[in-house]
Amino acid sequence: MSLDICIMAPDRIFLETEAEEVILPTNTGQIGILSSHSPLLSGLDIGIMLLREKNDWESIALMGGFALIKDNKVTILVNDAENALNIKKEEAEQNFNEARSAFEKAVSQKEKIETNLALKRAKVRYQISS
Repeated sequence: MSLDICIMAPDRIFLETEAEEVILPTNTGQIGILSSHSPLLSGLDIGIMLLREKNDWESIALMGGFALIKDNKVTILVNDAENALNIKKEEAEQNFNEARSAFEKAVSQKEKIETNLALKRAKVRYQISS
């Protein structure tokens, strides 16, 4: 039995598919979801979501949000999402280096928080880029 997956961003439905297994980056660490999983509502951190269908894994960069798991349906509401296949490695590496530099130069608490979030987003994109 498979899971019905729906990933929604504020401006679009990012993905509707089926998968046998999902690994989500929650606020307390990664969690694996298989069919017949107990109902769950969880916050999602900026991180990498993995989808498995048969022996194929797909990586998706999630930029924080929430996941609802119920009755073999995984509904994910995110700030933004990107498929690994759509991320260029050179561009992701450049964005990561720029974000790291901005974080190192941050002075005020507000700048540190904002640049830390930008660095986390850039790091996730760089990690899954092809």
